[in-house]
Amino acid sequence: MASITHPRRHPLQLTAHQINDVWQNTWVMLIALGAVIAFLMPLGYMGTTAFKTIQQIIDPHSVLLPSSPMTYNYQGKDYTLYQVPTEQGIRTLALVEPGREESGWIDPANPAAGIITWVGRWRTLEPVYEIRPTLDNFPRAWDQINFPRLFRNTLFISLSSTLGAVISSIFVAYGFARFRFRGKNTLFLLLMASIILPTQVTLIPQYIFFRSIGWGGTWLPLIVPHFFANAYNVFLLRQYFRGIPRDLDEAATIDGANPLRILFSVIIPQSWSALTAVSLFHFFWAWNDFFTPLVYLQGNPELYPISVGLTEFTNAFTTQPGLAMAAAMMTLALPAVLFFSAQRAFMQGIVITGVEK
Repeated sequence: MASITHPRRHPLQLTAHQINDVWQNTWVMLIALGAVIAFLMPLGYMGTTAFKTIQQIIDPHSVLLPSSPMTYNYQGKDYTLYQVPTEQGIRTLALVEPGREESGWIDPANPAAGIITWVGRWRTLEPVYEIRPTLDNFPRAWDQINFPRLFRNTLFISLSSTLGAVISSIFVAYGFARFRFRGKNTLFLLLMASIILPTQVTLIPQYIFFRSIGWGGTWLPLIVPHFFANAYNVFLLRQYFRGIPRDLDEAATIDGANPLRILFSVIIPQSWSALTAVSLFHFFWAWNDFFTPLVYLQGNPELYPISVGLTEFTNAFTTQPGLAMAAAMMTLALPAVLFFSAQRAFMQGIVITGVEK
């Protein structure tokens, strides 16, 4: 009986299914790359504009990078270089005698040859550009915006509110994760329901209350309320605390530890990644908060954080975007350093608190 043999496929030959997978992966990568580029475009604009002079900003040829026309010094004077089409091809020449239909040029490679006459309209030629960033925007913005004062104010507000938010959230999350009491689930649902409560609903009552007790025009409304926990932070920490084995609690209880000692000696040492994530979340929020300081610190510029001070600076210097972008880059410096320094612990805390162990 004759046997049926199948043709052997070449090792490098792909099946239709594999080709389809390659195309799908390629499209996914292209879409992701496009999303990343779209997300980073404002940061790219800020980064390039911060290093531009006002002449580079208004120059239509210097759109992306901080570039300026190249010049050549001839007889003690600087002349702009252009790409000039000649019989020998495109040459880089310096315009020394501009004219309407005929101009005089100098060849930087051979200045001893003297002036070269070129017939044509020099305004139609493309100048030669070179990347020439400037750092002058940073010290100017530093002095004009009074950046040290704004930085100290923002750092104090952010650190104080973060400390209060983390400490209070630890105790509340520990209670929901480890203790059994009547109405616990109902209280937790009410706490989570406060997330959907718009800030505008509580703004006026809070403002009236804080003004009535004399906290208007101070940092207290920006710091003290965070010592009463936050629903987001409580939820993240509760999820993480529930993932810690209760056997550790029982072992500590056998050794004579009370609930408070268990919290400090067992729970917190096992939760540094989650605590780092919560701390960074709140710190970044407090660092960028604009609306709350604007409401409570209006008329007290010596207490303004960076968000409010930078806005007033930008409004005053709308004709000099380079200064505004330089100030914005200095504002982002500390949060960026913190994020990349604690990136591993931050991402680990986000992943673990989002799923049940």
